[in-house]
Parts: sequence; C-alpha cells; structure tokens
Amino acid sequence: MTEVVTCESLDGGALWHVRLATPKANILDRAKIAALTGIYQKARDARDLKAVVLEGDGPHFSFGASVEEHMPGQYEEMIPAFHELLKTMVDSLVPTIASVRGQCLGGGLEIALATSRIFVSPDAMFGQPEIILGVFAPIASILLTERVGRGAAEHICLTGRSLDAAEAFRVGLVDEIADDPTEAAITYARSHLLPHSASSLRLAMRALRADLSSRFHQRLQDTEELYLEELMATEDAVEGLRAFLEKREPEWSNR
Repeated sequence: MTEVVTCESLDGGALWHVRLATPKANILDRAKIAALTGIYQKARDARDLKAVVLEGDGPHFSFGASVEEHMPGQYEEMIPAFHELLKTMVDSLVPTIASVRGQCLGGGLEIALATSRIFVSPDAMFGQPEIILGVFAPIASILLTERVGRGAAEHICLTGRSLDAAEAFRVGLVDEIADDPTEAAITYARSHLLPHSASSLRLAMRALRADLSSRFHQRLQDTEELYLEELMATEDAVEGLRAFLEKREPEWSNR
C-alpha cells in the first residue's frame, strides 16, 4: 500500500522530514489525517528529536481537506479527527518548520499555522476558501489571528481570496521566501535548533505555547460545536459543498 505520509529520519534522529505524499493536490483525507496524527504522537516520545520539517510532495503543499468528507454522513467523523490532529500539533513539544510550494489552502494552511515557522517558495499561494463553499475554517478562526492579527485574519477568512508569497510575507503569515524552501527549512533547523538540547527545546516550547495551548483547546471546543451543530444545520452549508462537487454556482437561500 502506498504511504500517504512519509517520515524520514535525518541527523541521527534529531530531525524528521515529513512529506504529504499524494501529489499534486495532497488532499487531507481521513487516511492522511490519521497518518499525520500518528507521526506527531510518536514525536512526543522520540527523545532525540529536535525538529520536524513538513512539506508536500509535488508542486503544491495541499489543496486542503477533502470536500467529499465534509458532506453529511462523513463530516461528523472527519472534522473531529482533523481537529485532533491540530491539537496534537499545537501541543507537540517539537518545533515544526513548514516548507510550502504552490497552493496552501484550507486545511493545508491550517496545518501550516500550527507550525513554528513557515518557509515558502516565490510561487506559493495561501488562502482559506471555505466561505466560498458556504462553510468556515474552525482552526484558522483561532490560529490565523495569532499569526496576522484580527483584521487580516477576518479579511482572509471572510473573502476567501488567496495571498501570494509576497503579500503573505508582508502580513506576517510566512517567515521567509526562498527558491528552495525545503533546503532553507532544513538549513534553519540544522543551524539554529539541532545544536541545542532536545529536552531544553521541548521545555522551551512548553513555556512558549502554554498560553496558546490553553486558549486553543477551549476555543476549538466552542468553534467545533458551532460548526457541527449550527453551521451544518443550515441549508447553505450543504448547498455550497454540493455545488462545488457538482462544479456549479451555489444557489444561496441565506438560511
């Protein structure tokens, strides 16, 4: 069976190179979500691990979560599973550096938001297009504000438009633009993280993320309930998702 996520151990286990391995879109379906969750659960117990570099194989980081799995009968399991992955990432005491090329959309951007640093190629594009489908992005509703502030976060989430690499850098969404973001991310890890004690790095991450972790868990519980119990009970949420799958314009009822 082809692996949907790969994990290569480098530098004697001090660095893991994790790839979303279903190019070109790297859609975040339940199989990929489960695989990523398992990797981050193992990372917590990897005593010598000091950093993770996360990228998508092929020309794009990820087009986002599976739209099919957002439909009634599937979202009830998919949304909590995706949120569990993000909880595991946010609470991980191992710094993760994202390497982004091409499209980084929806759930793909939400995963990048949970990392410590984001390195991108000049052609990278970032967006939360959920509103175009009649839904919203629960994780980005919390973590995007942490990165870019409320004004920029609301603009990105309420319009559904994408930002190119230069604009993403200007608003603070990304940390560095490089022709080869993976090479830049690995070089950063080796130069700035691997020289330090793994145990000290984890305690520093625990201190740095203590407030974020507490707020994230509480807000995510409320946001998940809003999505599952109120949003998905509306006509327009299902209409928007169905219209996307049927490749047509949605017909909003505004209810």
